[in-house]
Amino acid sequence: MTPTSAPRPRGIGALAVLGILALLGIAALTALTVWQVERRAWKLDLIERVEARVKAEPVAPPTDAEWTAGSAKDFEYARLALSGRFDDSNEVLVQAVTERGGGFWVVTPFQADDGRTILVNRGFVPNDARDPASHPSVQSETRVVGLLRLSEPKGGFLRSNDPAAGRWYSRDVEAIASSRNLGPVAPFFIDAELRANGVPPGADLPVGGLTVLRFNNNHLVYALTWLTLDIMLISATVFVARREWRLRRARRAA
Repeated sequence: MTPTSAPRPRGIGALAVLGILALLGIAALTALTVWQVERRAWKLDLIERVEARVKAEPVAPPTDAEWTAGSAKDFEYARLALSGRFDDSNEVLVQAVTERGGGFWVVTPFQADDGRTILVNRGFVPNDARDPASHPSVQSETRVVGLLRLSEPKGGFLRSNDPAAGRWYSRDVEAIASSRNLGPVAPFFIDAELRANGVPPGADLPVGGLTVLRFNNNHLVYALTWLTLDIMLISATVFVARREWRLRRARRAA
C-alpha cells in the first residue's frame, strides 16, 4: 500500500491573499458591530425623547422661522395645541388601516388664529362613514390638541396618490394643499387626540388618538449577529495560521 502523503503547507502567495481577505472581513464585521451598537444608542435616545414629547404639556406649533432654523425630526411627535376653525368643505379622506380595521383618515384644513392653515388629521372613520355628514366638525371656534407629524409624500406602499380622482394613500401635505387650492400651509400636519379633534358633543366620529408610536429596535440582535460572525472569522483565521505554522515546523523537523 502507498502511504498517505503528509499535508503540505500553502504557498506564501496563497497565505498572503487569504490573510488580506480575512483582515478585510474582520475589519468590516467589526465596523458593522460598532455601527449597530451606535445605532442602538441613537434609537434608545430617540424613543426616550419621543415619549417625553407625547407626554408633555401641549405647546404652540413651531413658527415658519423655527421650522426653517431647526430640523424637522426635532419637532416630530411634539404635542401641540392651537385654536381656530375647521374648513370641512376641503376635507380629504386618506385610506387607512388601523386597530379598528380599514377605513379613512379625515384630514381637514384648520384655519388657526395666528393666520396659518394647518392640516389636521381629525381621526379615523370606517368605510361606511365616508359621507361628511357622518363626521362633522365643530363649526365655531375650537381647540385642537395633537401630535406633530411629518408629511408623507408620494403615496403609500406601491400606491401613488391620485389627486385628480380623489384617491389618497398617504397624508402628503403639499399635494393635498395643492389639490384643494389652500395656498400656503404649514409643512406638517397634526394627528388630533381623541378628546380634542373637533368632534361635536354627542358625536363619535372621527376617532382621534390612534397615532401608532412604534420604533423598530433590532439593533442589538444585528450587533450580536455581526459580532458572532466576526468571532467565527477571527477563530477560523487563527486556526488556519496555527495549522500552517505547525505544518512548516513539521517539514523543517523532517
